[in-house]
Amino acid sequence: MADENEEQQTKGLSRRQFLKNSGYVVGGAVGGGLLGGVFTQNFIGTTDAPDTATEGDTTSPEQLTHARMFFKRQEDFDVLSAAVERIFPDDETGPGAISLGVPYFIDKQLAGEYGFNSREYMQGPFFEGAPTQGPQSGMLRRGIFLGGVRTIQNIAQNEHGESYFDLEPEVQDEILEAFEDGEVDMTGVASDEFFAMLRTATIEGAYSDPVYGGNYNMDGWRQIQYPGSQMAYTDVVAEEEFVEMDPVSLHDHHE
Repeated sequence: MADENEEQQTKGLSRRQFLKNSGYVVGGAVGGGLLGGVFTQNFIGTTDAPDTATEGDTTSPEQLTHARMFFKRQEDFDVLSAAVERIFPDDETGPGAISLGVPYFIDKQLAGEYGFNSREYMQGPFFEGAPTQGPQSGMLRRGIFLGGVRTIQNIAQNEHGESYFDLEPEVQDEILEAFEDGEVDMTGVASDEFFAMLRTATIEGAYSDPVYGGNYNMDGWRQIQYPGSQMAYTDVVAEEEFVEMDPVSLHDHHE
């Protein structure tokens, strides 16, 4: 009888601890914006990486998230990577979209609730909306991104004879500008709407909390001197000079 009580108590504590940790994760996810990617990040996770790393191992926890969940074709992912790098390029101010893991961030989001439009009403009828209403397409975001990426590749191959990721940066920009100006025919959605979604997702991947799969090493935050998820500022709020702080991720609060 005592053994049964002890077993039930242990299960109860484990359940309470699980719910407690889940509350931390969900609370941080709501504060960060998109929700879908964070659960994937934690379950494929990286929390054990520092303990298992051997001396001289340079693999970072962020690099362990280099696994695609949505894009099945390498070509599609390479086109996406090249496109977001032109939107957020590597330059003297800091790393670009690829170095920050933006393509993997977008991939994870499309594999989750964001890609399935889980929080939107997606039944007809569909009408052309006012500019303030945003896209009114009946397509899921995952379908829009996949169609957009493949349209970019088709234009590159048909008009320039090469894959998009092999073109010169200036030519890549010209193709993206055509999408931005709404000059490209796409099925089910306007090309400028796709480009707006791609640009927004790129910026989110560069500056969101690393638990969502992007902003590797919090280098996106370092570019803009953003402190991240600090627990408090009581020790520096009275300082007269600007205080530089190392950024803190939501993940750091669980270590």
